[in-house]
Amino acid sequence: MAQSDESFDARQELLRILLKRVQNERHPSATMMNLIEQLMGPEERAVYARLLLEKISGERWPSLQMIRRVMALG
Repeated sequence: MAQSDESFDARQELLRILLKRVQNERHPSATMMNLIEQLMGPEERAVYARLLLEKISGERWPSLQMIRRVMALG
């Protein structure tokens, strides 16, 4: 279903796409995560933090970069 021009939020759509990409990739790029952190508002911080925590908990040797990103969201 197409959104009307009045309800379309390019920032929100881009953020949704990037979050999905980070969720689906085993080793998401730092560039994508940087963009997410620039685009997200306070209401999206928890969504992003949970996504990173899921990735961290699913790895035997989690990325130190991801751990630091979650710590920064604190």
